Amino acid sequence: MGRAHIGHGSVLIAAITSCTNTSNPSVMIAAGLLAKKAVERGLRVDPAVKTSLAPGSRVVSDYLDKTGLQKYLDQLGFNLVGYGCTTCIGNSGPLHPNIEKAIHEFDLVAASVLSGNRNFEARVHQHIKANFLMSPPLVVAFALAGRVHIDLSREPLGKDKHGKETFLRDLWPSLSEIRDTMQSRSRAGNVPQTLSRFRRSKSEVERNSIEHGRHLPVGREERLHSRAAVFQEFLDGAGHIEEIRGARALGIFGDSVTTDHISPAGAIKATSPAGQYLISRGIEPR
Repeated sequence: MGRAHIGHGSVLIAAITSCTNTSNPSVMIAAGLLAKKAVERGLRVDPAVKTSLAPGSRVVSDYLDKTGLQKYLDQLGFNLVGYGCTTCIGNSGPLHPNIEKAIHEFDLVAASVLSGNRNFEARVHQHIKANFLMSPPLVVAFALAGRVHIDLSREPLGKDKHGKETFLRDLWPSLSEIRDTMQSRSRAGNVPQTLSRFRRSKSEVERNSIEHGRHLPVGREERLHSRAAVFQEFLDGAGHIEEIRGARALGIFGDSVTTDHISPAGAIKATSPAGQYLISRGIEPR
C-alpha cells in the first residue's frame, strides 16, 4: 500500500454489505452514481481505507453492470468480494500489518463505515472500535473523506483533479437521476427486467421446493410422529424441576455485552481472553 496517515476517527474499513441494504436497488444505484461523479472529478480513496462490495445477491451485480456503474465502484476500490455475509459478521479480513501495529501502539479509535446491520465494538474487526451504519452511498462518501469526524454538510470530501474543493452536495445523486438510471436501457437489458428475472427465479425456487417436498418418500403421518417422538424424548429427560433457592450468579456483567464477547464470530484478537486461552493451549493466531 502507499504511504498513509491515520489517527483517531480515520476510516479504515468501508464496506457496502448486508443482504438487507444491498437488496434495495435505489440505494445501490445511488452509490454507483456517487462513485461515477467522484471518479469523473478525479477523487480517490486513501490507500489506508479497506473497501469492499458484498451484495446478498447476484442480481445486484447484474444491474450494476447493466447500468455501467460497477466500473466506477471498482475504480474507487469497491470491488466485488463475494455474495453473502462478510464485514457485517466480522469477516472483514486483516488490515495491513503496519496499520494494525499503529492502532495498537497509539491506542487509536479508528472507524469502519458499512451498510451492514451490526456495529458494536470488535464485531466488524477486532481492531476497530468505532463502527457506523449508513446507506451505501454514504459509505462511498465517507471512504472518500477518509474520516468520520467531518461535517459533510459544510466540509469538503476532498479536492478534484483541478484542485477545487468537492462537497457531498456536488456528488449526491437526485431522485430523478436514480429513477432515470433504473429505467434506462442498455444493450444487454435493463434494471426492471433484471428485477423481473429475480422474481421469476425466486418463484421457481419456491415452487420447485414445494414440489420436491411433496414427493419425499415419507408420509405426513410419519413426519408428525417423528416430531412428536423427539419432543416427548426431550420432555421425558427433563425430570422434575425443583425450586432454586440460595443460588449465586456465576458472573454479573455491565451493559453492551454481546454474543461476540461470549463466542466471537469473526477473527479472535490475540490479546483477548479467548485469544490468550487459545495461545496457552499452543494454538497460534495464524
